[in-house]
Amino acid sequence: MNKISVIVPVYNGEKYLRRTLEDLLSQSLNDLEIICVNDKSSDGSLDILKEYQKQDKRIKIIDCPVNGGESKARNIGLKEAKGEFIAFMDQDDKIDLLFY
Repeated sequence: MNKISVIVPVYNGEKYLRRTLEDLLSQSLNDLEIICVNDKSSDGSLDILKEYQKQDKRIKIIDCPVNGGESKARNIGLKEAKGEFIAFMDQDDKIDLLFY
């Protein structure tokens, strides 16, 4: 079990998504489960998520067949989370290396 499950709803976030994923993957705490819920993005967000998932097994992608909105995406992520603690990030958040 991971210490923290970080749930990131993603919808057409290709402009900032790489930076957010880099911030998460660079955290001083390595015991993270990163759950990215793609909420039927029509841009390159899903491709970016798949690219990062190939590089790091902590990233899990849930690809929603229809757009349900941020709240629904967060709830979908919650159902899959296995961490002792739950955290939420937005696709355009920037965090410090010691945030988690």
